Amino acid sequence: MLNVHVHKIWLAPALAFSLLSSCRSPEDGEASGGDESELSEQAELLLEPPLRYGLNEDAYLITEGTFKKNEFLADLLLRYGVEYSAIAELDQVSRDVYPVTRLRQGSKYALFISPDSSADLHYLAVETTKEDYVLYQLRDSIAAFMGTKPVSYRRREAAGEIYSSLYQTMAEGNLPIELALAMSDIYAWTVDFYRIQKGDWFRVVYTEKLVDGEVVGVKDILAAEFNHRGRSFQAFQFDDGEKLSYYDDNGESLRKAFLKAPLEFSRISSRYSKKRFHPVQKRWKAHLGTDYAAPTGTPIMSTGDGTVIESSYGKYNGNFVKVRHNSTYTTQYLHMSKRAVKKGQVVKQGEVIGYVGATGLATGPHVCYRFWKNGRQIDPYSEEIPPSEPVPDKLQEAYRMHIDSLIPALNAIPILPPAVEAEEELI
Repeated sequence: MLNVHVHKIWLAPALAFSLLSSCRSPEDGEASGGDESELSEQAELLLEPPLRYGLNEDAYLITEGTFKKNEFLADLLLRYGVEYSAIAELDQVSRDVYPVTRLRQGSKYALFISPDSSADLHYLAVETTKEDYVLYQLRDSIAAFMGTKPVSYRRREAAGEIYSSLYQTMAEGNLPIELALAMSDIYAWTVDFYRIQKGDWFRVVYTEKLVDGEVVGVKDILAAEFNHRGRSFQAFQFDDGEKLSYYDDNGESLRKAFLKAPLEFSRISSRYSKKRFHPVQKRWKAHLGTDYAAPTGTPIMSTGDGTVIESSYGKYNGNFVKVRHNSTYTTQYLHMSKRAVKKGQVVKQGEVIGYVGATGLATGPHVCYRFWKNGRQIDPYSEEIPPSEPVPDKLQEAYRMHIDSLIPALNAIPILPPAVEAEEELI
């Protein structure tokens, strides 16, 4: 059973006001020379030609399509009368912009053809992502340019009760996958996503990105609440003067000294234990680490800032990396297929230091994550990790005003039993 509720969509009030103002007649209110000038400017904007990939649509005949299997740029251009010499020149000039060899099957394209009897091909636009495109110029001079489609944003609200995983819940609710990734990133230091249980729930206020009226991703999360094992954790985005960070309702940072796990979206296959039956050695012994099973090649991240003090290979540990974070804490990552850092290298929290493998004494691909405090191996899940810096004192009042505008919206999002999507609301 899925339980996801998408609540509302809105336009920024300033934009809505501008749209309403542009439709007013003189009878609707005061009129002045300034008003006439403003309306004239708006009229000029309305008369601007429609653009597609930055080009005037009205000036060309436009043919659209997608690259087929085993179809190359030269195949397409030759069909429209572009000479081999021009294709070779385009190949050269585009190499530092977007090489033609990177065009792939399924990529959308648009041909801009002169409307006269010559029917010359002037431009070819190819979408490289849903937002970006490369524009190849084929007349006057051969050139290539990168461009970005106009992006619009709208605020949305969603909520869901989890029956399996956050990722699957959002996917089944037709919510952007980027939303699950962003939520897991915000709560990486607070919620153990490997111990999510049935009945945990979330609410979120976020901004989604649209291109050509289609949702292409998530810009950011403005506010969120995650209820995990009966305990709620709220998060609010706030500019602390240096960067955008996330804080709780008391202004404390959600970022802690360590990530909860060195991998994204895997599973714990073996926990820290003073006595465990070893699957290879076939005997009972202590297992002073936490195993995360994941496919070979999955990136392994350092769970905190620090310095690599070992990057080596051992008979039992296989490829491994050890990171000293400070005078108290050290972490180690075993059985890698490949190491990505060297001894003495400084690493940041979340930086990839290696990749999952099964080297050393291992029955399958996983990473064994070990955690030291004051030289003694401990269970990281039993340790109270110190938080990062809170909202600066000088910004506490501004932060309180900021979240006071978000908390009512967050609390108003209902956790509905069946999956329901409300009608869109434009404000």
